[in-house]
Formats: sequence, structure tokens, C-alpha cells
Amino acid sequence: MKKEDCYFLGKITRTHGLAGNVIMKLDTDQGELYNKLDGVFVEVNGLLVPFFVEKQQWSRDNTKIVFFKNATLAMAEQLVGKNVFLPLTALPELSGNQFYYHEVLGYEIRDENDNSCGLIKEINDQIAQHYFILNLEGKEVIIPIIKDWILEVNRAERFIRMQLPDGLLEVFTKPAVKDE
Repeated sequence: MKKEDCYFLGKITRTHGLAGNVIMKLDTDQGELYNKLDGVFVEVNGLLVPFFVEKQQWSRDNTKIVFFKNATLAMAEQLVGKNVFLPLTALPELSGNQFYYHEVLGYEIRDENDNSCGLIKEINDQIAQHYFILNLEGKEVIIPIIKDWILEVNRAERFIRMQLPDGLLEVFTKPAVKDE
């Protein structure tokens, strides 16, 4: 399994008990979608290694206690701090104006008058207000991802139409940073 064919599910934060169980912190706001995991991929030395789940239970704060098949305490200790992934094919298909961040990379953002605001080159989700980072004619444009601003997600033509406040593009536009 290649990393680009997967999505980040969470991180193994510590061991639990002496039988090789681990605590896994999920990076999702829909933890209930992961109540029946059969297996996960753990990133070990840059490779995704499959681990099969024998049993799991919710702990608290979007964390799970995971019991891997044939796990030992020594193996669990080596997994602490490792990222956990699932295949993109495991994601439920979204419709309407809902989207996964990874699926809209490269999409065009258009305003309500069908003017191009640029192509999505990345998405920042590391702060409270997530935002698109666009490339428009050599300039970097930042547009907050606000559900009420999204008018249409067109998967066939790969664009998102948004109702943007007047002057937003002028305020959040700066010359693109050149890679050195």
C-alpha cells in the first residue's frame, strides 16, 4: 500500500497494559465511523505496515484502545508515536457540498459570478480556521473554508463555487513564495 493511496487516521500515542495494546488518537470529528476497524496501516520507517485489529474499545476524547492480533508489549512500544492510515477506498463517498480535503486539491475556486479565484494547491487544517491556499497568476491567495460560503462542489468539472465577501481576494492575496 502506498501512502498516496491512503489517508491519515490518527496516531498511536502510548501503550495500554502489558499485552501489546495501544492507545490510538483519531484525527477526525466523526469517530463513530471507525467503530469496526478490521485493520490499519502503521507507518514504520517510511513504509505502511498492515496491522489487524482483534478488538477495540473507545476510551475518551476520540481515542481508542486497540488490541492488534499477535501483538506483544515490545512491538507496541515500537509503535508509539507512529502515524496510522487507512486506504482512501475506505472513505464513504460524499455528495452535495461536502468534500474531503484530499479530493479537492487541484480544484478551481470560482466566485458566484463564475470568475476564477485560482487553483487549490494546498489546504491548511492545522489551525482553528481551515483555509484553501490557491495559486492565481503567480500569487498566493488564501480563502477561509466556511461552509456557508460554499455554493457548489462540482466533481465532474473539478471546481468549487463560493460566495466570497467583497474585497476578500485583495486582502488575502500576496506574491507566491518561490521554492529555493
